Amino acid sequence: MLDHQPPQYKLDSRLARILALHTGTRSQIFYALWNYIKTHRLQDPNEKDFINCDSYLEQVFGCPRMRFADIPSRLAPLQQPPDPIVINHIITVEGDGSPKTACYDIEVEVDDVYKSMVHAYLSNMHTSQELSAIDNKIHELVEQINQMKVHREFYLEFSRDPQTFISRWLASQCRDFWVMTDATPGHPEEERHAEFYNAHWTQEAVMRYFYNRVSHYYSFSLRNNNMQYPTNW
Repeated sequence: MLDHQPPQYKLDSRLARILALHTGTRSQIFYALWNYIKTHRLQDPNEKDFINCDSYLEQVFGCPRMRFADIPSRLAPLQQPPDPIVINHIITVEGDGSPKTACYDIEVEVDDVYKSMVHAYLSNMHTSQELSAIDNKIHELVEQINQMKVHREFYLEFSRDPQTFISRWLASQCRDFWVMTDATPGHPEEERHAEFYNAHWTQEAVMRYFYNRVSHYYSFSLRNNNMQYPTNW
């Protein structure tokens, strides 16, 4: 087995098919995965430090969502030592037994300064934790700014025209209430058809309506000592 410097690892067969990478260094594997994430737009648009796994990555990592800082630790169990180099050689027992020279091409990788820097960076968990804490703080501040912006627009519109603003706000709240409770006053769909008013209860409703109207005008006339009834019933 070759002593690769930097070390190389063989990927899990499922991840190897996804990344089209059989063997590589940790930095190569990481960048191959990151390119896959960027190509398929798996980075969460609202929380940039989270990756939304598609169906393939979810099968490999066993989770629908993961933090960007957790990628190195999740990749570690999927990395195995590379396959040993196998050289097929036929030993012949015939002839004069004179030695023969055989040449084989074996690919090796030389050390790359930049890859070593990236490897050292990814291996430094303390730095990753600090960056993760800073990213979380940035997202919290951005969320606070967005909330303050909404509050500012709310009170600014109220200061310009309080009466109109409150009327619109109450109407909006009323619509939201009916939507959330899934309730609508009356039976709007049934009231659109004439059959709705031919039910047996309509006669009683009409009688109650006229009774209430007569009682109202009768009480009004008594208070004013005048028994004249209005004509606009």
